[in-house]
Order: sequence, then structure tokens, then C-alpha cells
Amino acid sequence: MELIKVFICEDESIVREGLRDMIPWEKYGYEFVGDAPDGEMALPMIRELKPDVLITDITMPFMDGLALSKTVLDELPNIKIIVISGYSDFEYARKAIELGVEQYLLKPVTKADMINALEGTRKKITEENEQKDYVRQYEQEFKKFERMTHRAFFEKLVEGSMSVQEIYEQANKLHLNLSANGYNIVIFTIQDVNQSTYTDDAANVTERLLNQFLQYPDYILFRCNLLSYAVLIKGDADRLPQLEEKCVRMIREQCEQASSALDWHVAVGVPTNRLSGLSSCYADANRAFAYRHLFPRKHVFTSAQLKKEQDAQNDVEINKIDAGKFDPLIIRYFVQTGTLNEVETFTDEYIASLDGSEHSILFRYYLLVSIRVNVELALKEANVSPEDIAARLPAFDMNDTAEEVSSYLRDVLTAAIKMRDAEAQKRSNDIIDNALQYINNHYADEDISLDSVAEAINISANYLSALFSHRVGLSFVEYLTKKRMSRAKFLLRNTSKKSGEIACEIGYKDPRYFSFVFKKNQGCTPSQYRNGEIQEE
Repeated sequence: MELIKVFICEDESIVREGLRDMIPWEKYGYEFVGDAPDGEMALPMIRELKPDVLITDITMPFMDGLALSKTVLDELPNIKIIVISGYSDFEYARKAIELGVEQYLLKPVTKADMINALEGTRKKITEENEQKDYVRQYEQEFKKFERMTHRAFFEKLVEGSMSVQEIYEQANKLHLNLSANGYNIVIFTIQDVNQSTYTDDAANVTERLLNQFLQYPDYILFRCNLLSYAVLIKGDADRLPQLEEKCVRMIREQCEQASSALDWHVAVGVPTNRLSGLSSCYADANRAFAYRHLFPRKHVFTSAQLKKEQDAQNDVEINKIDAGKFDPLIIRYFVQTGTLNEVETFTDEYIASLDGSEHSILFRYYLLVSIRVNVELALKEANVSPEDIAARLPAFDMNDTAEEVSSYLRDVLTAAIKMRDAEAQKRSNDIIDNALQYINNHYADEDISLDSVAEAINISANYLSALFSHRVGLSFVEYLTKKRMSRAKFLLRNTSKKSGEIACEIGYKDPRYFSFVFKKNQGCTPSQYRNGEIQEE
């Protein structure tokens, strides 16, 4: 256990040396670090040594104990001060109490008096440190999943469904600082090369990246959907390009340093100087993000560059592709990873990429067959039943015009993604049901964690985290804590078990931390709840 550092300031050398020598400091958990004859000499030493406890006389030349205490408390607010004085005048005690000193002792101070004061001070320091540790542990447990609880706010923000006043009000409630004169949004996704959501490599890289973003106040992270995240970049308008570049570089470096090849894509929106412009910014980033389906081997897409190329009509990648060499697997890739709100953009750009070849009857026939075959293959890979595919996929007509081909592509992709998502929802429901069952059976295990639950049901922790918050509406830690608190309340009201016994029974090895969490969640201590001081709503 770390020793508590103590410093003495006393102008009478006999008293100062007597205090220093008569107390076996280490025996009582202290380390004596220095002394001084007055406040003026003590102050620079205290600033350097930063003791935990200051023992000071009140009446001293040059700078008295009260003035020293006030200055020290302003600079070191956590320091504990024990004042000793030869005066019993209440005014001195009153001023000392007003300053926030810990103890007020009258001379002559006996060894027993000082030891009692030191032990009381040590107890308070220990309790405060424990509380700090509990707060730190509690915040660490919840902060990791805090970004999930912000998802509803960010969904409304990028939809443009809130006024600027509502944005600031909601942000303040979530302790989010959105004040800036420049904003942009970056969207990214990281998967393994086979599009699986269950691999450790993609999950580990994503988790490292998420933790990295949390270290920078200029970046606010939120989840777009199960497989993609968005980074809200905020800062001075002239710094946005550097912040965007840094954001993309962080993603690139993490993905390229992975032990195996990953399928990753990043899209950068168009900057805005208004919070109300973030919905347009997000839409721009989403349009750029949709290009990953056309160019699966390209990793970074920027709205500004795509717009510039389209305006100049020189988008070589999109408008000058040789239709005879066009990769039909792009259709399959889109069905695997695309979303409904990307269908329109993808269809328009896919048809535009054919550069007029769809007007050829022979090519239209090839294109319609290719679309149908690759959509079916993608759905089979997604475990959609052949019966559903045959019944729900729209049929095509060999005599379709070029415009009808475009319409057919849009319809078939919409139907396919709905089937894919319905099948994924079934699997997700099974996964969450298994996870909830495991948690309900093992919530009392003190070592239960998101990782252990994910391992038990054989999926990645990152994917489980996304599914859990989406389906349950709570993060894993929030659900586990709620489950434990519910059981604790039942035991407190219906049994005579001690608080420590209940703590162990619901998975807390430290009874004091259980009490801390209980009070944090229920607004009262376990004993207050047991005694009926807090009634259920």
C-alpha cells in the first residue's frame, strides 16, 4: 500500500522536531517528507513535494498557518490539513473550519492526540481514494459502451429532424460538446475479406480503432448500423482538412497493420460550418460510401473528389469502364453489404458505368441474366431459402428496354436486401436470445464479460455488442447491471442476508463497490432501500 506523504510547518523547533521524531510514521501508513519553520519557507517545498497531509501551526512569522492553508488548498484541493494551535479562541477554529481543514488540535499536542488525528485522516483519505477507484472502475465499465447509447441522438442529428436548439439541448444531456465552427462526417466499415461479421481480426482492429478515436476530442464516434461507424469531426474550419486526413490515416494504418487482409472502406463528406448542415454532410458521405460497391478494391472515397469528377465529366473510373470487362460480382457484393438507402445511388452509377452498352439488345440480355444469377447467389450465401428467392424476387423480361433494365435492377436489389435483412434478423434474434439466456444464467459470475458471453455463443464480441444494443436497447454492461440490481433489490427486501452476502451472490466480489454501484443506479444505499426509505415507483 502506498504511504501517505506528510509535511510539518511549525515555527517552534522543539515542537516541530518533537512531532517529527515521536511518531512512528510508517507504522501508521505515513511517510514524513519534510518540515519548515514558517509558511513562507514551507510553500515552495509543499509545491515541489505535493504532500497528502499538512500539519501546521496557526501563529507563525512571515506567513501564518491560515494563510498557508488557504494558498495550499487553492493549489492542492485534495490535501488534508491538521491545524495545531496554542490558542483556544473560537475565531481561529471557525476560520480553520471555513477553510476546510481536516482537524484542529490544541497545544500541547500529545502523541496519542496526533496519532488519533492521523488515523482519522488516513481513514478519510483511504475512503476517498476508494471512491475515486470505484468511480474510475464504473466509468471504465460504462464508457466503453457509452457510444452505443448515443446512437438515437445521432440518428436524429443526421436525419435533420432536430432544430439547432434541440441539438444543443440533447447534446448537453449526453455531455457532448458539439461547439465548433466547422464539421464533417467520415463513414467507415471494416470486415474480413469474406464479408463475415464474426472474425477476430476485423473485430480487434475495429475495437482498437474505436478506443483510439475516444482519445481525441475533435472526433465523436457513433454507429451507423451493425457494420459501419461514423466519425463526426469538429473543429476550426481551417483545420478540418488536417483532421479529415488524420482520421482517414488512423483507419488506414490500423487496417494495413492487421495480421490478415481486411475489407475496409472509408467515405468523407463535404464540410459544413453549421450543425444544421450535418444532415446534408452525412448524405454526401453516404453517397460516397455507396461507391465501395462499384469499386470494392478501392478503400477511400471523398465526396469532393467524386463531385469534381462528375462535374468535369471526366470520371474515368466510372464512365469509361469497358462493359465487356465489367465485373458482375459487383452485384453480388452489393447484395451482401449494401443498404436500402444505397440502392438508388448504386443503380444510377452502375447503369452509368456501362457507358451506353445497355442499349445493345445482346448486352441487355447478358446484363439481366447476370443480375439475376448474382443476386440469387448472394442470397443463397446469406442462407435465404430457395423457396423465398423464387417467390419474392421479381422476374425480368427479355424485351425490357434500357430504362426498364435500370428499373428492374432497382427493384431486384431492393427485394434482395429486404430478404437478406429478414434472414439476418432471424439469425440476430437467435444470437441475442442465446446471449440473454447465457447472461440470465451466469449474471452472478464475477468474471462474466461481453467477451466471455461472445465466446460462449461463438461470435465476435464486437458483433455481439452491436446486435445487443440494437435489439435490447441497452449496452451489455447496462443490461448486466440492471439484472444484478433487480436481484439485489429482491434479496434486500425479502431476505435477511447482509449486503456483503448479496454482493457475492450477484457477482460483486467487493461489497463496497456493490454499494457504490447500487447507490449510483438506485439513488440510495442498500440499507436505505432495505429499510424502505426509498419506495418503488
